[in-house]
Amino acid sequence: MGEFMTETKQGPAETLDSGGAPSGEIPKRRRPVAAAPAPIEAGEPPGEGEAARPVESSDVVYGVGAPEPDEFLDPAGALDRRAALDPKGGGDRDRKGGLDPEGAGEPARAVPSAADRGPVGRPGGASAFDGQEAAGILEQARVSVDPELRRAVGSLPGSMRRVARYHFGWEDADGTPVAGKAGKAIRPALVLAAVAALGGRESVAVRAAAAVELVHNFTLLHDDVMDRDATRRHRATAWTVFGIPDAILAGDALQALAQRLLAEDPHPASAAASARLASCVVELCAGQHTDTEMEGRRPEDVTLDEVLAMAEAKTGALLGCACALGALYAGADDKDVEALDAFGREAGLAFQLIDDVIGIWGDPSRTGKPAGADLMVRKKSLPVVAALASGTPEAVELAELYGLPYEEGDLERTALVVERAGGRDWAQSQAADRMARATHELSRAVPEPASAGGLLALAEFVTRRSS
Repeated sequence: MGEFMTETKQGPAETLDSGGAPSGEIPKRRRPVAAAPAPIEAGEPPGEGEAARPVESSDVVYGVGAPEPDEFLDPAGALDRRAALDPKGGGDRDRKGGLDPEGAGEPARAVPSAADRGPVGRPGGASAFDGQEAAGILEQARVSVDPELRRAVGSLPGSMRRVARYHFGWEDADGTPVAGKAGKAIRPALVLAAVAALGGRESVAVRAAAAVELVHNFTLLHDDVMDRDATRRHRATAWTVFGIPDAILAGDALQALAQRLLAEDPHPASAAASARLASCVVELCAGQHTDTEMEGRRPEDVTLDEVLAMAEAKTGALLGCACALGALYAGADDKDVEALDAFGREAGLAFQLIDDVIGIWGDPSRTGKPAGADLMVRKKSLPVVAALASGTPEAVELAELYGLPYEEGDLERTALVVERAGGRDWAQSQAADRMARATHELSRAVPEPASAGGLLALAEFVTRRSS
């Protein structure tokens, strides 16, 4: 299910229940996740059988409505291939018994034109819906954070340093320096953008941003081992090059470096940031435990509620934490810190929904991973579980396929069955809904559209990406 690092607090004042959670379970939060979608019968009135609360007109902020599912970036043309994959129209949204990503027959929301969306960009800059702004923010975050990352990694003992430098794309396996691809830097960019959105100076939060990126890469090193993934960022994963023990130890070391960065940071918010990041890591581990536990269960025994909660814990938590750390370093009050956390968590779930779509239908030349890798290992990703819950004949067929080991040649068939059962449309529609919720949460802490532009640009980027 994508990366071991998902995210999930949804309300501005959501906190872990004081009673805690049983060992191995994701800590319960005060607001439940979206309910699993019931099969939708033809002729149901609007609102029945919906998977999540629809975004109301009152939720639309900054002049921006929820993007339509087909508005997501799809340079590989996967959306245009639907007709070719499904000539009989088996994946239509109004199919009896199938998922209805628009909300039980509700008319599609109109997509605002660029002129109607309002001044969401920074003053004098590009619109937040312009991918160039997000690219610029990500590049600047990488430039700001890389020196801190390199210093931290450089302090590791030789064997762990070698694995970490390879994983970050700075060196080949033999130690030769390379201009590799170190990832998108979404999480450190969120830290810095959150500081700026609340009127702080980005430079004061560089260590915090680097700490979040170190935690993210700790999760990737461990996730690749647990999932036995052989490729990341267009080259062999660290464990396949250096072995499982060295990859695990390097990941452990990165997490320790993250905490040391915050412990040595003289900023007055560093102690609160350290505690928050540590709690986030515990939540990530709980989500990862749930993910691995679900892999041993029969497809029909995994519910959409469970997978949504797991995805929020694995992916939403770290994006929410990144935004919250930025708010802390800007000197925000508790209410705004929690609103930024909620924004990041909702954007993080949208991120995971799109990540799971890419995991099935993505272009390997863009993703750096084999096409349909999640289906090959019978991953119970969000589109798959939504398809299994659809109540369609394809759901039965998919459960049968998932009950058998992967065989050469059944990849295209499995992807088509997921699509015909409505799993793909549901995931894209849910991502749009989560993005609208994220925008609403952001408006509570940052009411000025111009100030929110950087965070909006990044949130839009994660749901309009193709890799």
